[in-house]
Amino acid sequence: MPISRIAIGGAGEVSHPDAIKAALAEFISMLIFVFAGQGSGMAYNKLTNNGPASPAGLISASLAHALGLFVAVAVGANISGGHVNPAVTFGAFLGGNISLFRGILYWIAQLLGSVVACGLLKFATGGLQTGAFALSSGVNVGNALVFEIVMTFGLVYTVYATAVDPKKGNLGVIAPIAIGFIVGANILAGGAFDGASMNPAVSFGPAVVSWTWDNHWVYWVGPLIGGGLAALIYDIIFIGQNSHEQLPVADY
Repeated sequence: MPISRIAIGGAGEVSHPDAIKAALAEFISMLIFVFAGQGSGMAYNKLTNNGPASPAGLISASLAHALGLFVAVAVGANISGGHVNPAVTFGAFLGGNISLFRGILYWIAQLLGSVVACGLLKFATGGLQTGAFALSSGVNVGNALVFEIVMTFGLVYTVYATAVDPKKGNLGVIAPIAIGFIVGANILAGGAFDGASMNPAVSFGPAVVSWTWDNHWVYWVGPLIGGGLAALIYDIIFIGQNSHEQLPVADY
């Protein structure tokens, strides 16, 4: 069972050179991802003079996030594992692939990367506001919670299948592409309803910079539940006790 492999680690782990390098990689990858994703939305609003939401805007958001995440995961994969998402890190923790202390270090780096990206965007655009995630008209918190759980389940399940599973073989080469694709597809499915975050850090940066916290908890609870469920289900059913191997990010 994955729960038997959960590792707490130690406070000294966060000062290990490899852990610091991994956290820096997560910070940079998150900055790249959020700058591209949020930036595309701000650019679209500028081009349309803050016009109403449209299919073109949804497609551009999907494409920007898919491409941005593909690059962010690819450039961080050999250093930190390319989590670029607290929900992915949480899933890795539940599967025994990263210790609690190292996971917290990743979370801090991811959140800071998102905040810095949004701050840079606000400065570079002359004060334009970053768009905080919000529920669309007619969508309640229950609807949004289900969206976030299901979409993040799909994302973390994809991560496990293409990047974590020791039987992945050559499939691991395309992991960043598959991960980017599932995020882009989920934005097409859920973006019109709750923004399709699937990533607490992606929601956190815009909320801090715009200081907008309405229903923000949904974008933490939903992804963590969905990511945790995906990790446990994939690990228990498809990896199993005997074939389990730790991710490189947890090794020293």
